[in-house]
Amino acid sequence: MGTGRLEAFSDGVIAIIVTIMVLQLTTPAQPTPAALLKAAPILLSYALSFLVVAIMWVNHHHLIHAVRHVSARLLWSNINLLFWMSLIPFVTDYLGRFHRDRFPVALYGLELGLCGMAFTILRTELVRQHAHDPEMTEYHSRVQVKNVMATGIYLSAAILAYVSIYLAYAIYIAIPLAYFLPEKKLAEKSQT
Repeated sequence: MGTGRLEAFSDGVIAIIVTIMVLQLTTPAQPTPAALLKAAPILLSYALSFLVVAIMWVNHHHLIHAVRHVSARLLWSNINLLFWMSLIPFVTDYLGRFHRDRFPVALYGLELGLCGMAFTILRTELVRQHAHDPEMTEYHSRVQVKNVMATGIYLSAAILAYVSIYLAYAIYIAIPLAYFLPEKKLAEKSQT
């Protein structure tokens, strides 16, 4: 099997994830600025999660284009990532509705940490596939450090939410900014 089916399936699941997130948005009961302001936490949690999912999609796209061959290990690693991503709409809605409560803020960080772990597992399979290419192995290993650090920071933010939800929110905003641009080397490889 080529990477086309893998990418198409992943794109479909990610599109469904984004669709579910947007369908969870409801319009305010009244057409007033005050009612819209009351819905701001839900809209902001949606915007943050949309950005996170978009960044995951872009980086997943570049990652899949670096795949040499589709193996069972790669397929299951990808399914694992998609499973954890599929829970993002739930934690997004939960966070938006209970944005001042520690547990929903912590759960959001835990969920994104689990997505990070799944991305790390997927990249580990790519490291195996590029074992014969020292340059790509070194590159994947370097980015893997970034993935592991981001995962650890997300999981730390889940714990920090019990100290300060604002610290946790700052982390939830900072990490996507670190991943905003796709991985340059993979972007170059996918164009060749």
